[in-house]
Amino acid sequence: MFGVDEAGKGPVLGSMFAAAVRVPDAGLLPADVDDSKKLSVERREEMAAELRADDRITVGVAEIPVERIDDPETDMNTLTVAAHAEAIAEVVGADEESQQEGIVDAGDTSEQRFARRVADRVPAAVDLTAEHGADEDHAVVGAASVVAKVERDAHVSALAEEYRGEFGDVGSGYPHDSVTREFLETFVAEQGRLPDCARRSWSTCEDVLAEQQQAGLGDF
Repeated sequence: MFGVDEAGKGPVLGSMFAAAVRVPDAGLLPADVDDSKKLSVERREEMAAELRADDRITVGVAEIPVERIDDPETDMNTLTVAAHAEAIAEVVGADEESQQEGIVDAGDTSEQRFARRVADRVPAAVDLTAEHGADEDHAVVGAASVVAKVERDAHVSALAEEYRGEFGDVGSGYPHDSVTREFLETFVAEQGRLPDCARRSWSTCEDVLAEQQQAGLGDF
């Protein structure tokens, strides 16, 4: 049995990550495994390390970088499908004879459609079920949500370290975060362009660029 979930679908900065966790028995998972949002940062990091350290548990991670997200030939629903499928491919071998069962956190209004689209992209025989809120109802999906969230948090920390100082803190990377918005505004004001970590196709980025252009016109 394996479970899959993603983190970082909505931010304006950085990559999206999906994680797959495969385990022969859900009883091997930490007793307090849950939706990553319900756990502290410290416990998430500890749990992700525990999962990776147990040789009975297989962990796979897929990263969807900004370049793929901004590709006009795709969309976030398709990329979420791709991320789940790529993570599954890390834990399920194409040469396995038996069909492997898995549960994915549905990234579509239609659970059945999402499961079908993910299964079609996995280079192995899988029997997938997609459910909304699967990270709360299934321990193996909760475990995947923890791994994905820890990967995403580490990614944001790396971005913060890269840009710290001249441009300020990057914040959480989400559009509603005033710290993230201020970071984008400061960077664009000083560099005249968006940072490489920004999802240019997001409306937040378009707004920041438009504001800077308007401010420039006001100088004349």
